[in-house]
Amino acid sequence: MANTFLFTSESVSEGHPDKVCDQISDAILDAFLAQDPQARVAVETLVTKNLVTVAGEVRSHFKPDYDKIIRQTIRKIGYTFGDFNADTVEIINRIHSQSAEIAQGVDEGESKEEGAGDQGLMFGFAVNETPTLMPAPIYYAHLIMKKLAEMRHAGETRLEPDAKSQVTLLYKDDKPVAVDTVVVSHQHKKDVSQDDIKTLAETVLAQVFPKGWITSKTKVYINPTGSFNYGGPGADTGLTGRKIIVDTYGGMSRHGGGAFSGKDPTKVDRSAAYAARYLAKNVVAAGLAQSCEIQLCYAIGVSQPLAIYLDTFDTGKGYSDEELAQAVRKSMDLSPKGIRTHLNLNQPIYQKTAAYGHFGHPAEGNHFPWEATDLIDKIKENLV
Repeated sequence: MANTFLFTSESVSEGHPDKVCDQISDAILDAFLAQDPQARVAVETLVTKNLVTVAGEVRSHFKPDYDKIIRQTIRKIGYTFGDFNADTVEIINRIHSQSAEIAQGVDEGESKEEGAGDQGLMFGFAVNETPTLMPAPIYYAHLIMKKLAEMRHAGETRLEPDAKSQVTLLYKDDKPVAVDTVVVSHQHKKDVSQDDIKTLAETVLAQVFPKGWITSKTKVYINPTGSFNYGGPGADTGLTGRKIIVDTYGGMSRHGGGAFSGKDPTKVDRSAAYAARYLAKNVVAAGLAQSCEIQLCYAIGVSQPLAIYLDTFDTGKGYSDEELAQAVRKSMDLSPKGIRTHLNLNQPIYQKTAAYGHFGHPAEGNHFPWEATDLIDKIKENLV
């Protein structure tokens, strides 16, 4: 008998309140890195009705125009109306200087290497279910949101910024084969009918999934609670870092717990999670396994990871998980400085990561370098 199961992942739009916060935090980070690549930044954002609050710690010779950055970010998302308006929202700024004690434990010196900015554990994952080597449920959930956002930004005036999707796929013998259930909830203008929203969403669903995946048994729920015209931060408070599973693998891989947005790449919560994805993706792209999960762990002020764990879930081809773990560790310097240097992370590239996932995008130009598959040959060499 075939091994069958259902697996579900969700995504949210760039207009979801939590994602508004992530984009503001990363827009501030990018502003620092554009002028000071060595800036230390840890910025959190809260949004609610008529209010944005930013707080955190920074160390830099540069001081950005926070008010301008915040309003530009909100305007780009599409909030130029109602009680969360880019032009009229109140902004409270509580960003201050970073503690000197953190700096002395982390900074590189004459007698020490640069250490990790905090303790923690990070996971990276890849699986050969989709062209991007991402799990299929989160891949398609993101794609639904991105397609609807493209429609809205292209002039589809019936749609407003806040939205969610959820995809449940049927797996047989560990491969996705059909859509069991899909949910789309999308904010819309008051005078738009539910039939109109249903038509828009179903048009996107027909474009997103492989032919034959939507069947007569597929359950489709579009705005299942009815009207959804009041949304965004006016309806629901948002916080930076509250969508960490949407940001990563949709629950199909473990998560260390650390959020990404608003943190400069000396923070291993972010950079080591990117490195773990980079290594796992190259293992799968090399044909060495069908799926791969990698864990890295660090201690504050210590340069090299304390341990590396690799699991191919019995899909490895020709090598043990231990051999693969040793090979990937030899293939890249996994110190915070080594990761930043290898992936060229001290650049203003992070606002693009703050919606529709940090993984699974094309590695184009300076953006998403951890999605490149340029480490395949080196990993294979280190297996010899």
